[in-house]
Amino acid sequence: MNIEYKFFLSYALVLISMYIIYKEKIGLEKDVLISSIRAFFQLLILGYALIYILKLSNPFELTLILFFMILFATFTAQRTVKIYDGYKIAFLSIFLSSFIIIGILVLLGVLQLKANEIVPIGGMIIGNALNAYTQTIERFRNDVKNNLDLIEAFLAVGASLKEAEKIQIRNSIKAAMIPILNNLKTLGIIWIPGITAGMVLAGADPLQAVFFQLVIMYSMLSVAVFTSYFATNLSYKKILWSL
Repeated sequence: MNIEYKFFLSYALVLISMYIIYKEKIGLEKDVLISSIRAFFQLLILGYALIYILKLSNPFELTLILFFMILFATFTAQRTVKIYDGYKIAFLSIFLSSFIIIGILVLLGVLQLKANEIVPIGGMIIGNALNAYTQTIERFRNDVKNNLDLIEAFLAVGASLKEAEKIQIRNSIKAAMIPILNNLKTLGIIWIPGITAGMVLAGADPLQAVFFQLVIMYSMLSVAVFTSYFATNLSYKKILWSL
């Protein structure tokens, strides 16, 4: 069967999901439809763009590509979980966490300033920062909303706002950590990463493929921690204005 037919048949999964979302009145069927169609066109553009992107060697050009990814992630984050001054908070959280992780990897020599390394791995790091940010802020906002009485009680006895929201901040960071921790716990047993499998199939040494995948996984873990930390510390004063 041609890949084109497989693609159209696989879209039945999206339609089934949309039906369940509609039936249960979750209210996300429009987002699922638009996102799934947008993903197709974005990947189509990327497929052709990579031919040129992977030929780049100028560090400034590679940095610009990463910066564009961060701007797009910022826009997506604020559209997903809208909070007061959200663009600024999202940008700083994703930018700081992503460039700290990428910078450390480059300085240690683990990652080289080459397009075939910095663009895909940088994209994974930024994408995971986006996920961590939205999970953190969504949980933080809901927890603060559901515990306003408790927060007010802490404030009434002289606690600072950050101290009053300490429990909510801690729970929000934990929520952002759950997906990556599940991946680490099941890595190689349930979850078989595409990069490892692809490198082995391409003839790479299995040990090299494993080490490369672990670099990515440890980066994902770190960026989730950094992003959720920055997100809560930058938003704890303004989250109340978003309820």
